Amino acid sequence: MEQSLGTQRVNRVIFVIMLILAILFIAPILIVLMNSFKGRFYISDTPFQFPNSETFAGLSNYTSGIVKIGFFNAFGLSLFITVFSVGLIVLLTSMTAWYITRVKTKFTNLLYYIFVFSMIVPFQMVMFTMTKTANVINLDNPIGLIVIYIGFGAGLSVFLFSGFVKSIPLEIEEAVLIDGYNPAQSFFKIVLPLLKPIAITVAILNVMWIWNDYLLPLLVIGSEWKTIPIAIQYLKGGYGSIDMGAMMAMLVLAIVPIIIFYLFCQRYIIEGVVAGAVKG
Repeated sequence: MEQSLGTQRVNRVIFVIMLILAILFIAPILIVLMNSFKGRFYISDTPFQFPNSETFAGLSNYTSGIVKIGFFNAFGLSLFITVFSVGLIVLLTSMTAWYITRVKTKFTNLLYYIFVFSMIVPFQMVMFTMTKTANVINLDNPIGLIVIYIGFGAGLSVFLFSGFVKSIPLEIEEAVLIDGYNPAQSFFKIVLPLLKPIAITVAILNVMWIWNDYLLPLLVIGSEWKTIPIAIQYLKGGYGSIDMGAMMAMLVLAIVPIIIFYLFCQRYIIEGVVAGAVKG
């Protein structure tokens, strides 16, 4: 009985701690949302107060922000880069991980460790040489940026996929090969559907990274093509002035697609990360 009461107390303490952490993580988003409906001159004076009859600006911040930064053009470019980058990362790295896991040679082992090593190399360590190389080989455009994202996203993705592939019984693939399937058919018709949980996990992680990335697009494609993070920076005016109302509104619009995507896919992420990391 005493042990049960002690367990309940511990659970309550853990619940309170988790609740406090959840509030701390959600609070900045709520503050941005709240200030997106205030007049630009009231945000710095009362950043933590709800809009009232004096400070409420309606949707004017949203409409002005959309016009000032060309939001829909930036949204379209970000969507194009994110969808194709993530789609190719999921397809190519799943195939790579399957090959590395099933074909055991010194080359595949070396290749696996190269992918793992690439996860721990800081981006700042290679960004200048990468930018110069991208310029020399004409990758300084949206299509080239997709190719670069595939390279930077391959390490973690191959690591997660490799761990998950190890959990798939080899006998399943051997059985379909006996039935006349070739290796490509075996992968696309049998293995890839089984990889759905980890594929969605990889997609979520890469979508959140690529959609919100500011530094890599700025270095590679500059201001000629503006993704959403780059476009939002153009709300800064002269002499350090910033249209905070419009910026808050555009930040809200920028995170909405990620939240919707995550809500649709969240049930797969824990299963995929655990399977990919622990079994790997």
